[in-house]
Amino acid sequence: MLVVRVHKDILEREAIPDPPRRDKKIWRERYRSIDDFVRHLGVNGTRVVKIFLHRSKDEQRKRSLDRIDNAEKNWKFSNADSKEREFWDDYARAYAECLGETSTSDAPWYVAPGDDKENARLIVSQILVDTLEALDISYPKTSAGREAELPAFRKALVK
Repeated sequence: MLVVRVHKDILEREAIPDPPRRDKKIWRERYRSIDDFVRHLGVNGTRVVKIFLHRSKDEQRKRSLDRIDNAEKNWKFSNADSKEREFWDDYARAYAECLGETSTSDAPWYVAPGDDKENARLIVSQILVDTLEALDISYPKTSAGREAELPAFRKALVK
C-alpha cells in the first residue's frame, strides 16, 4: 500500500476501473478495507496489535552501510534500498497518513523508536505483555460435580 502511494505509476498499472472515482476515493477505500479486516478479526476472536518501528533517516543510512561493509550482512542489502532512500520524505508522509487513518480504539497503532534495538525490543515486549494481561485469560474452572467424578477416573487409571 505504501509503495503505491509513493510510486503512483505502480497504481496506474493496477488498472483500477473508473479512474475519476479512483483518484478521489481509493486511499479512503483502502484504509477502510484495512479497518474492516482488523474489525473482522476482532469479532472472530483475534486480537490485533499493530506496531510501527520508526527508524530515523540517519539510522537507516548507518544500517545500510553496515549491510554493505559487513560480509555477514551483505545478503540483507538490496539495490532498491539506495533508490528508495531518495523517497524518504514521501514514505514518511505515507506512513503518517496510513497510521493515522488505520489506528482505531480496538486496534491502535503503537509507534516505537527503532533506532535503539534493545529499547525497541523492550517497548514492544511491554506492549505485548500489557495486551495479553488485558485479555484476562484464565484456565476454565472445574465444577463441583466434575471434581467429585475425578477420584473415580484416577482410580481407573492407576489399576
